[in-house]
Amino acid sequence: MRKPTPSKAMNRRNSLGVTLMELMVVIVVVGVLAVIGVPTYRQYMMRTHRTEAKSALLRLAAQQERFYLQNNTYTNNFVALGLPGAISENSVYTLAIPVANVTAFTATATPTAGGGINGVDQTADAECASFTINHQGIRTAAPNPNNRCW
Repeated sequence: MRKPTPSKAMNRRNSLGVTLMELMVVIVVVGVLAVIGVPTYRQYMMRTHRTEAKSALLRLAAQQERFYLQNNTYTNNFVALGLPGAISENSVYTLAIPVANVTAFTATATPTAGGGINGVDQTADAECASFTINHQGIRTAAPNPNNRCW
């Protein structure tokens, strides 16, 4: 006697599922994309947050020049410059004016430990750890081996 063969409907129902091997291939592909994508995204976000330091220093330099025109000297007093404090807009960078006298000023921006208002922590940015501008408008960043920060 002949063994009964499964119907076509039954074969179709069994073939509609996903095999374990197909599922594992999809998981591996997603994992590879994540391994490549996450560090690239973090680097992109670090580069975009650098603009906060640059804009804060440019604003500070403009205020220094305005103060110099009125007082014939530079200052390290943020209140006298009309700035709310020694931080950037979202508190991602801390500003400092280590040199301010009759003839020159130097201002720096360094990442704030723990991040700013939005939890952005730039302390891991090894390429552009700090930014500097002076009375001549010379802009530098450290360590910045390829001069790409400004």
